[in-house]
Amino acid sequence: MDDMQDFTALTIQEPLIQKLALQQIQIPTAVQKQVIPVIAQGTSVLFQSETGTGKTLAYLLPLIQKCAAAENPAKKVQLLILSPTYELASQIKTVVQTLTEQKVVLCIGGSPIKRQTDALKERPFAVIGNPARILELIHLKKLKTDGMLAVVLDEMDRLVSKEIKQATTDILTAVPKNCQIIGCSATVTKTAVQTVQKCTPQEIQTVYLPQEDVLRLRIEHWALYAETRDKINTLRQFLSAVQPQKAVVFTSRPDQVINIYEKLIYKKINCTALYAKADKNDRKAAINKFRSGGCPILITSDLASRGLDITGITHIIQMDLPSDQDFFVHRAGRTARAGAKGINVVIGDAYEMRAYAALEKKLGLTVYPKQLYGGKVVEPQADPDQNPRAAHGNQLRISKQKLETESVPGSRGAGGLQRKTSAQAKRGSRFAGQTTAEEAAGHKN
Repeated sequence: MDDMQDFTALTIQEPLIQKLALQQIQIPTAVQKQVIPVIAQGTSVLFQSETGTGKTLAYLLPLIQKCAAAENPAKKVQLLILSPTYELASQIKTVVQTLTEQKVVLCIGGSPIKRQTDALKERPFAVIGNPARILELIHLKKLKTDGMLAVVLDEMDRLVSKEIKQATTDILTAVPKNCQIIGCSATVTKTAVQTVQKCTPQEIQTVYLPQEDVLRLRIEHWALYAETRDKINTLRQFLSAVQPQKAVVFTSRPDQVINIYEKLIYKKINCTALYAKADKNDRKAAINKFRSGGCPILITSDLASRGLDITGITHIIQMDLPSDQDFFVHRAGRTARAGAKGINVVIGDAYEMRAYAALEKKLGLTVYPKQLYGGKVVEPQADPDQNPRAAHGNQLRISKQKLETESVPGSRGAGGLQRKTSAQAKRGSRFAGQTTAEEAAGHKN
């Protein structure tokens, strides 16, 4: 297709194009060029595209247009969008409201169900929510599915994960058999496709967009070594050194979100926290404070932040290296959105540094080891003797010898580590397939 193809060529009509123009959106992204025509034809499709590539508009534009064109004298719900988190559902609702004046209702667990049933009486054309609450409303006969033209699974891989798979599949079997099914995510697995296909007699098409190399070309990857007990202090020093404009701090352990938050607040660092067990109002307040720029640092867990789309995030800081590669990709993808660039930092112990080296090789990344020294983030010294405070002495040398001969355990990704030349070390060179992992581990403030 022509790189300069506009939305008109994708059969998007003028009223929607004008709404896009108000947001300075004029040229469709690659995923929008490929997926909008498929959805506009009424085909059920599951598509994979990297984070920050415009997936939400790729399904909303043709579906809003489809609903507007369909006869609906009884004003039944025509569009159902499922999301794994409140934050993502709320974001989707906001995007819908920028495109149409038609009524849309948000139905999320944790909010009073009576308020939602009252809102449904206003006959919205679209409902957005999490599977558990949507299924509850269907069982209570407060949400009718018989008029639905399309169901969307946003962050599909999470929606068919073990924890919420049953509710999602129950919803898919409750909608009309001819209801168009759309699913999207940065990672669409064969298992996810099979799960959705079993719920409908329709033949579902899959679309895998070529990698735009956002992870490799627009995100710079750093490694900071820290023992587990020192990680929060290392984070504090890093934030003081970098003074990020807008940073998201990730941890795999939900219970650590508050711990990190409280320790940073104690040090008078302006931050806010987003975690799954927080009530809806606290979560909304945290997101709004971060989004508006009132707070430059958001601390969160993987599940609580899924699908988070906030412009201007300059730094991602991972307080651990997740065992699931997809979580690493989703975390890093919160930055460098809409053509911008960003920095992704992993603060890890020796084991995580070794796993990071293997992941770097697997994903084709370039990871730069960094150290904190003199209140700044700097390149590691080639010779530890030049910076005694950053040296681990014999421990570093032993680590190097081990890494030259061992592979990372399979649970964290396997791959041999090759010897790094002294010339490469002096350049503070890349991490993958070499011994820069232990270099990061050896240079610590």
